[in-house]
Amino acid sequence: MMMMVSAGELGVYVVESKGGAIACITLSLLCLGTWPALLALLERRGRLPQHTYLDYSITNFFAAIFIAFVFGHIGESTPEEAPSFITQLTQIQDNWPSVLFALAGGVGLSIGNLATQYALAFVGLSVTEVTSASITVVIGTSVNYFLDNKLNRADVLFSGVACFLVAVCLGSAVHSSNSADVEAKLGKLSGDCKTVSQEEYCQRLFGGEEEEMENVKEGTAAFLIALENKRAIKVLGKSMVVGLSITFFAGLCFSLFSPLFNLATNDQWRTLEPGVPKLIVYTAFFYFSLSCFVIAVALNVTFLYKPVLDSPRSSFKGYLNDWNGRGWALLAGLICGFGNGLQFMGGQAAGYAAADAVQALPLVSTFWGIYLFGEYRRSSPRTYALLVGMLVMFAVAVGLLMASAGKRETR
Repeated sequence: MMMMVSAGELGVYVVESKGGAIACITLSLLCLGTWPALLALLERRGRLPQHTYLDYSITNFFAAIFIAFVFGHIGESTPEEAPSFITQLTQIQDNWPSVLFALAGGVGLSIGNLATQYALAFVGLSVTEVTSASITVVIGTSVNYFLDNKLNRADVLFSGVACFLVAVCLGSAVHSSNSADVEAKLGKLSGDCKTVSQEEYCQRLFGGEEEEMENVKEGTAAFLIALENKRAIKVLGKSMVVGLSITFFAGLCFSLFSPLFNLATNDQWRTLEPGVPKLIVYTAFFYFSLSCFVIAVALNVTFLYKPVLDSPRSSFKGYLNDWNGRGWALLAGLICGFGNGLQFMGGQAAGYAAADAVQALPLVSTFWGIYLFGEYRRSSPRTYALLVGMLVMFAVAVGLLMASAGKRETR
């Protein structure tokens, strides 16, 4: 699964086999489908998105440092084909073009993740992930296929992309159908309990006993109103165009970061001077995560004092004193950081187009949406049928993208 290119007793770990690459991609899929659910959980709990994303950014960068130092190894340089992480940090005067690609990719990911946090509130977990993933696959996977010199099997790869697009259409239909169900529920509010305290809602969402919440059932109008009263970003009555626009913008950002990382590690455009080693995955991931962290901190500190989308105003002192849900936010950053690292490690071996199979993460996110938040609870049979169809097509798309994996020559 792994190969260690060594110098002395230290070494750089490189994913070599197709099986190892698929294992990395699969673990990455689970990680990248889980962290958005944690951010959505905190927003529903009432924690300000600025506070959550600052905490998330800290551990996300910590994960990159850990991966770089543990797998990229500290010590003397290895052979020129696989120099160590520390060695490449001292060679920035030679490899700066690749470093710029990595930094640009980090900017794209950071802005995309930040936009996603707000889109989750406006259009929901499943729709946000489905839409942004579709744009990433259509643009990013196609670009990666050509950057990788057609490393992947085109017939299998683009069949997977087509299945993904079908799943996206079904996902849009799911959202439309579910929105109609929600409107019908709110129109029958008199049939539910009309007042729900924030304490009762919080108890229900975070593990309260069922028998104490008999009049607050998931999927009812009362539950939806309680959610609106509790959450940090108020969305009822606001235009869906705003949320969908944010989602499309996030997808565009996501579609760019993987090709940019690909260019940083493989130098397809020949920007490095002859004899200069290409960036190893761990060095590129460090620079990638560094710019991601800097942009996230700069934007969110600004949003503390000048919030967007009618979010409450805060301050840096307010952020430091807000410990409600901080552990979940820190965990989300770690999960996302390791998920990104595993995606790039798998992509270096199997091709970044195949590694974009992780964009089927709505499979995982939809599970968390249903399990944690009761999404689609008490919906119509039509909504359930469309939901099953979407998940089936996503599963097929994941299998096809992984089956298209080639093997990159490392010599």
